[in-house]
Amino acid sequence: MNRPTRLVTAALTVSAALLLAACGSGGGSDSTSGKIKGADDGTGKASAPAGDATSAAPGGAKRPVITFPSDFQVEFEGWTNSDPKLQAILNDGREELKSEYAAIIAADSNLDAVTFYNSGESLTSAHKWIKSFVDDDNSLTGAIRVFTPKAAISDTGSAALFFCVDERKSSTKNRKTHKVVHTPDEADSVLQYRAKLQKSGQGVWKTVYVDTIAGGCR
Repeated sequence: MNRPTRLVTAALTVSAALLLAACGSGGGSDSTSGKIKGADDGTGKASAPAGDATSAAPGGAKRPVITFPSDFQVEFEGWTNSDPKLQAILNDGREELKSEYAAIIAADSNLDAVTFYNSGESLTSAHKWIKSFVDDDNSLTGAIRVFTPKAAISDTGSAALFFCVDERKSSTKNRKTHKVVHTPDEADSVLQYRAKLQKSGQGVWKTVYVDTIAGGCR
């Protein structure tokens, strides 16, 4: 399920430098944090189609409520930070990833939640990635583990977010034939995501660039 490499440019080189600086100064996520489960990680049963409902943070934009069916789960480990500014980046970065999984399951590459959390190059490539599943009539099943998030904010106001995604317990399932293809149980199925985010006028941290590195979290 590896997203195609989206961007290998100076923008992500800067993001990497930001993350390294943040980790060195204690700007990464709290290592003692627990798991985020239940409604926030999408382990509850789906009701309305993902992205149809909204929730509003105090003084902020109404965010789509993303849900998954009972046979698909995403578990976020250590996804908290004592700095509220970095926590806001983690929150929106988490929902961006969930929005793409939800779009694949809903067979809708134009799902509102994807547009809500992505912009520019990231939105274009997200649509292409989701459409590749939709065109093949494939959905998702199983469990995905997302861990070791690191966030940082630059002097110019952009943000960098790195995290690991373990897809080894997930599979694709064809909607017509019901054929299940398991993700290989190998190191390359643990991906490192490197994202750059920009804060919108409504206070949403939108992902603008993403790079994925297969086996990057070995």
